[in-house]
Amino acid sequence: METCYRHPDRETAVHCQSCGRPICPACMVSTPVGVRCPECGGRTRMRRPGFLMARDPYVTYLLIAINVATLAFTNKVGGGFGLGGGQLKPFGNELALYGPAVANGQDYRLITAAFVHYGLLHLAVNMYALYLIGGVFERYVGPTRFLVLYMVSALAGSFGALLVTPHAHTVGASGAIFGLMGALFVFERQRGMALLGGSIGGLILINLLITFGIPGISIGGHVGGLVGGGLVAFALSGYGRGHLAYGRLGVLSALGVAAVAVGSLVGALAVAG
Repeated sequence: METCYRHPDRETAVHCQSCGRPICPACMVSTPVGVRCPECGGRTRMRRPGFLMARDPYVTYLLIAINVATLAFTNKVGGGFGLGGGQLKPFGNELALYGPAVANGQDYRLITAAFVHYGLLHLAVNMYALYLIGGVFERYVGPTRFLVLYMVSALAGSFGALLVTPHAHTVGASGAIFGLMGALFVFERQRGMALLGGSIGGLILINLLITFGIPGISIGGHVGGLVGGGLVAFALSGYGRGHLAYGRLGVLSALGVAAVAVGSLVGALAVAG
């Protein structure tokens, strides 16, 4: 039996008709369209929910810290450590995504590439996006589901990058960040609630235009992460029947997430050569 999201000691079988969270009788708000939780009962459609400030996004902060710390070990100070174009140290090249190296058994590159950046500007842009999008999303879904979604999106982004440009050295967290945007898009379509205060669709469109319009950006990495994140979010929501953030993770949902991860891994290895 689930417990009320505001009163963990009270079991309940009733869920909010808007966001799907379990609520006890004391938290129920009767509306013309059914029973809702206190936030949904007093909130208009597509507004940012106030309960997002209930917990700090520690996983987001940790991911940002790892990316920042990695810069010193992977970038040459005189070759783009500042605001110009980036140049990687030999250690950075060992972590970057590169098809022939992956085909030669260096599978770790599928994940490590998401923590390497070409210079400070590349890092700053991605970390700012991670801070804004990841911070909000982690507050809502919790650290575990957020981390799973982020890492699987990074893996899907690597698959997309190898599919399109297998012989290019690709780095950056943008594939995983696009995965977060894909997950937010699925969430908005299912729940009609914008965690960023406005529709994520416009932000995705702008970033896709930048992706296709500026040379040197990994199209496959961005699109792969976007699709992978959306699929993971769809699986976590019980394929549209449940809620992305609340309730127990069913077997089918777990299998769906695993299928995206395994499919991305197998696909990446298949196209790496």
